[in-house]
Amino acid sequence: MLNPATWLRKLGHAVTDRIWRLGFAARFLYAIFTHSGVAFRRLPLTLREIYFSGVLSLIIILVSGLFVGMVLGLQGFETLQRFGSTEALGIMVALSLTRELGPVVAGLLFASRAGTSVTAEIGLMKATEQLKAMDMMAVNPIARVVAPRFWGGVIAMPLLAAMFSAMGVLGGWLIGVVFIGVDDGAFWSQMQAGVDWHYDVLNGVIKSFVFGIAVSLIAVFEGYDSVPTAEGVSRAITRTVVTSALTILALDFILTSFMFRGTS
Repeated sequence: MLNPATWLRKLGHAVTDRIWRLGFAARFLYAIFTHSGVAFRRLPLTLREIYFSGVLSLIIILVSGLFVGMVLGLQGFETLQRFGSTEALGIMVALSLTRELGPVVAGLLFASRAGTSVTAEIGLMKATEQLKAMDMMAVNPIARVVAPRFWGGVIAMPLLAAMFSAMGVLGGWLIGVVFIGVDDGAFWSQMQAGVDWHYDVLNGVIKSFVFGIAVSLIAVFEGYDSVPTAEGVSRAITRTVVTSALTILALDFILTSFMFRGTS
């Protein structure tokens, strides 16, 4: 049985390790910004990563957005019908997607698909000593490998969230108007009148941009900091998913508390 001194030693070691990793992540982010000029001067590198993180994630984003919108349409119609307000189905679906579900769910899907791929790619490059080989050839791996992948994710994430929300609105329209029979004009007019550009659409874009920065940083950092073994890379991928999900939910609460404080 462990004595109290051993428990305290283990606790202190765990806390110190977390603080050290947080400091290293901050220095890592600074290094990315410092070497970002190389990534944008060699634009094909960044464009390739935008394609990898964004275009290749379109299928899961669009299909998920469509089904989320259809579920919102079904649940929203059942709830609004109790109060005789089925014409407000459009605004309910649009606000749910642009404010919360669009950025959050798209961020979670982005972390699961693109974030894990980036972590695995960088982790395998470290395990096979490709990053060390770049150092030996006087090529900075942060400028050549990390920065393009980071900015590719940051740029792709808001676009994916916008497409997710658009497909969600389409799914809500299909269920509410085409299948259930809500008035088409009321659906769109209520949405146009009730959705505010600043408080709803723009704040949703800001959320998705912040989520993109967080997920991209976590993905490249976990891959770069992974133990150069198969087990180490697999653990880094797991940490990417878990940490990204928790970070997105925590940031969503923080951003929402600031953004919508004065709207009521």
